[in-house]
Amino acid sequence: MNRNSYWLKNVRIEVGFEQEDNRLKTLTEMVHLKVVEGKIAAISKEQPKDNLPEKDAKGLLLLPSLKEMHIHIDKTYYGGPWKACTPITNGIFTRIEEEKKLLPQQLATAQERAEKVIELYLKHGHSHIRTHCNIDPSIGLKNLEATLNAVNKYKDEMTFEIVAFPQHGLLRSEVAPLVKEAMEMGATHVGGVDPATIDRNIEKSLDTIFDIAVQSGSSVDVHIHDPNSLGAFTFERMAHYTKQAGLQGRTTISHAIALGDLETIQLEETVKMLVDNKIDVTTTVPINRPTIPIPLLTQMGLIVSLGHDSITDHWSPFGTANTIEKMCVLAERFRLVDEKSLSSLVQYGTGGINSLSAAGERLWPKIGDDASMILVDASCSAEAVARRTDVKALFYKGKEVNRLGMEKQSIAK
Repeated sequence: MNRNSYWLKNVRIEVGFEQEDNRLKTLTEMVHLKVVEGKIAAISKEQPKDNLPEKDAKGLLLLPSLKEMHIHIDKTYYGGPWKACTPITNGIFTRIEEEKKLLPQQLATAQERAEKVIELYLKHGHSHIRTHCNIDPSIGLKNLEATLNAVNKYKDEMTFEIVAFPQHGLLRSEVAPLVKEAMEMGATHVGGVDPATIDRNIEKSLDTIFDIAVQSGSSVDVHIHDPNSLGAFTFERMAHYTKQAGLQGRTTISHAIALGDLETIQLEETVKMLVDNKIDVTTTVPINRPTIPIPLLTQMGLIVSLGHDSITDHWSPFGTANTIEKMCVLAERFRLVDEKSLSSLVQYGTGGINSLSAAGERLWPKIGDDASMILVDASCSAEAVARRTDVKALFYKGKEVNRLGMEKQSIAK
């Protein structure tokens, strides 16, 4: 019998909302989940009557597994000696100049530290990582090689996307040929950074990015930190090139800081343009600058995902790889304190999946879903978010990721 076929018994799932003393409450049920070949095959309140192996979830709450949508695992200090950052004296260019010396020095440990970051994400319940990987003159394709070696070791425990990221500017550092090579080596997304501020040529930068993406059959993820009207104009051009390339649904704007600066009418027009072209946004929920209005953007139909950006490196000493904690930061930032609002925040860390709809309809889990899921010690998802609950177990396509530290359960009857 395939070890990805078994019963996960005594699982708590969310089934609806009810009003209790003028306060909304999440309703849950204890069920047994049948997993067959990595898929959810049955959800039952009846005791299993077949001969499949069994695991006991002991009443833990089941949630979708998590997805990290913006991280740089190729240039982290994590796993090595503690280092705080040096002060910034020339904006982003301070870090770019620093990298020219730093990245070659870090190369010897790049794969090992990338692996430690991946394991940290597994510990915190992630089944997917999108990582950006430097492609620049100082390091060439060596960081990509280290990243590919690292992710290949964990291909049976999670999925990966790799952005070929010209941190020093696609045009400014003249690395378009290297980015093309990166796509041939296995990168999945063509990256870019601030076509205006870094490359100083929005049209040529974006045209090159999308041309490489079309030629390689890849997706696009561009960092845009530029604020206000400059950022908004860059979004407009992104939408143009996305439509022209036929990459609707395959284009991401990372950070999208200008969305936190725009006034009502311009914000509405800009978001509509992004939604119409199926462009999504990833954010770290920054608190040291205007935060993009995430709940409002979601109401307007824009897909927003969470990322950590770094887990201690020369850009930032912060970062935990704990996406449930990041959901809580989002809740605190926007003062989301009621049951339904807290429950809805799960979608930002799971690729858009919530257990319940706003009306209380069960959306997940359902028969036929991938059995990529986590168990947490909470009564409901609202509590899990608000209390920053630890992940007790991770399952990737039905396979338990044992490195998590959950008490070992016998899967024999």
